[in-house]
Amino acid sequence: QLQLVESGGGLVQPGGSLRLSCVTSGLSLEYYAIGWFRQAPGKEREGVSCIEYYDNIANYADSVKGRFTISRDNAKNTVYLQMNDLTPEDTAVYYCAADGARCSWKAELFGSWGQGIQVTVAS
Repeated sequence: QLQLVESGGGLVQPGGSLRLSCVTSGLSLEYYAIGWFRQAPGKEREGVSCIEYYDNIANYADSVKGRFTISRDNAKNTVYLQMNDLTPEDTAVYYCAADGARCSWKAELFGSWGQGIQVTVAS
């Protein structure tokens, strides 16, 4: 199975930026749709963004459109999530996940998950 490891999280002030990385191993990233999800305490896990494997079409939740950008570098087996203009509402544990077919907003359709990384937006 594909293995995924997130990095790049941490504490940032409101209005700041972070770039998350998802490094994969085990199988070629080229053939996987990769999604980013997040989960705040007491809330359900929600989809943030996803990038298709076949055409690199990017999908974004309404809450992050215009602020977040997903991209992939297959040669480096890495998917990135650039997060700009962050707000406290973006505070959550962020996960990357792999799907062998296509992007989806349903977490249960993703078969491989990273361990998650904390993003905290606060003054």
